[in-house]
Amino acid sequence: MTQNLESLSPFELNLYLESRMTKQNTSKQWLNAGRGNPNWTAPIPREAYFLLGEFSTKETMLKEKESIGTMIKKGNGQVTRFEAFIKSKESPGATLLEEIWEKGSHLLGMDREEWLTQMLDYSIGDNYPYPERVLNACEQPIKQYLHHELFNAKTEPFDIFAVEGGTAGIVYTFNSLVNNHLLEKHDKIALMVPTFAPYMEIPELPEYDFDVEYIRSELMEIDGQRSYQFPKAELDRLRNDEIKAVFVVNPSNPTANAIYDESIEQLKDIVKTDNPNLMILSDDVYGTFLEDFTSLFTAMPYNTACIYSYSKYFGATGWRVGTIALAKNNVFDKRLHELPSSKKLALHERYGSLTSEPERLNFIDRLVADSRSVALNHAAGLSAPQQVMMTLFSLYALLDKEDEYKKEVMAICQKRGELLYESLEMSRPYKSLNTAYYCEIDFDWWIEKRYGSNFKTFVQETWTMTDIVAKLVEEERLMLLKAEAFGSSKWTVRVSLANLKTEAYREIGSRVSNMMDRLYTNWKND
Repeated sequence: MTQNLESLSPFELNLYLESRMTKQNTSKQWLNAGRGNPNWTAPIPREAYFLLGEFSTKETMLKEKESIGTMIKKGNGQVTRFEAFIKSKESPGATLLEEIWEKGSHLLGMDREEWLTQMLDYSIGDNYPYPERVLNACEQPIKQYLHHELFNAKTEPFDIFAVEGGTAGIVYTFNSLVNNHLLEKHDKIALMVPTFAPYMEIPELPEYDFDVEYIRSELMEIDGQRSYQFPKAELDRLRNDEIKAVFVVNPSNPTANAIYDESIEQLKDIVKTDNPNLMILSDDVYGTFLEDFTSLFTAMPYNTACIYSYSKYFGATGWRVGTIALAKNNVFDKRLHELPSSKKLALHERYGSLTSEPERLNFIDRLVADSRSVALNHAAGLSAPQQVMMTLFSLYALLDKEDEYKKEVMAICQKRGELLYESLEMSRPYKSLNTAYYCEIDFDWWIEKRYGSNFKTFVQETWTMTDIVAKLVEEERLMLLKAEAFGSSKWTVRVSLANLKTEAYREIGSRVSNMMDRLYTNWKND
C-alpha cells in the first residue's frame, strides 16, 4: 500500500487521503490547503454579466410570444432601452455597465452602439463564435487588459486566441507545434522548474516524447531577502541551440516567485546571442498578483507565446476562460516559413480546406484550426457567453483606476502568507517578486533549522514526505500537497494561500509544528 501511495500524483494522493480521513480529532476543523482554487470571487463584473444577459433576453422577446424569441437586432430604440434599463438597476454591476457605456468608449475598439449590439448577441449565444479566434467586440478590451495588467503597455502589436483557460492554451500550443513540425518527437526542449505538475507530464506523453532538460531554480538572497530564482549557470544551458523550446510558469507554481530583472536580461541575451530561434511558452496566470510584473512576453515578444487564464485572479476557475497571445511578428511564423519543402507540402494538404494559400496561414490561425482538428475550423472558438465574461472582467479591471480590486486581492494573499510564515518561524520571501498565492515549505531545511540535523536524519530515514502528508491528515486534519512532482525537492510541500479563510493560515503553521514537536519529543525520549 505504501508503494502505491508513493506512485500517486500529488492531486490523486490528496483525493485518496481525504476519502480515508479518520473521524478522530473532530473538534479540529478540516483544513485542505492542497488545492489552488481561490476562495474569493469578483462579484461586480459577474453582476454586470447577468444584468447584460437579462437585458439581452428582454430584447429577444419584444415582438414574439414568450416561448419563442427573436435574434438580437440593432436599432429600433435599443440604446434608449439599454440606458433606461441600467439606470433602473441600483447595483454595483449596473454602475459598471453605466461606466462602460458612458466612460469606456476608448476601450471598446469600435462604435459603442455596434459594440452593444454585438455583446447582446454574444450574451444570447445563438450564433457560432465568429471570428473564431476571438469575437470582434471582445478583442480590444481583452488586449487592453493584458497590456494593463501583464505587459505594462510596452509590448509590440499582438494577436490573441480566446481559449478554455490556461490548460487548454498549453495543450493547443503543444499540439500545433507538433502538427506544424516546429517540434518533432525526441526534440530537445526545456522546462523551468518547479512548475505546475501536469506541465511536467505533458512533454513526456507518447504523442510528444520530447527530450526534456530541466532548468532548476534555487533559493537565493536578493537584497537580504530570500527568493527562488534561476542561477546564471542554469539559464546559460538555454544557449544550446539544440533546445528548441522552453516552457515556464512565471510567476512560478508552487514557489510563487516571479523571475527577477537580472535573469530576464540574461534570457534576452541568450536569445539575442546564442539561440535566436528559441520558442518560449510562458504561462503568466499569477502575474496579476504582483504590483510590478515583467512578463517574458514584454521582454521578448518575438520569441514568446504568452498563455493567460482569468481563473485565479477573478475567482473564475469554473468559467474556463483564458487567452494565448502572440506578437504579430514572431519566431513561430518565421520557423514555419523556413520548413523544408516536403513538410510545407504536407501542411499545404493539412490546411488546404481553409484557404487557397495555406502556406500564408499564420501560426495563431493554425492554433485555432488545430483546436478543432482543422476540418471543423468553422465550429472553433470559445463560446460567445464565455468571451462576454472575459470582456467584462477586463473592462472592470481597466475602469478600476485606483486598482481597488487588485489591492484587495494582493492584500488577502500577502496577509495569509505573513501569518503562515510567522507561525512556522520562517522569513518572508522577497515581497516584490512573491505573489503569495502559494507557499513552498522545504521540510529538509525547516526541520534542521527547528530541531537540528540529527532529528532531520532520523525523520528522513524513517518516513517519506508521503508519510508526513498522510500523518498531517490523520493526526491534524490538515491537507498539504507534495511538491516533488512539480520539480521541487522530495521533501517539499505546497501550501495554497488562496483557498482558506485568512485566520486558518496561522493554524496551519501551528498544526505542522505541533505534529513535528510530538515526533521530536518521542524521538528524544526513546
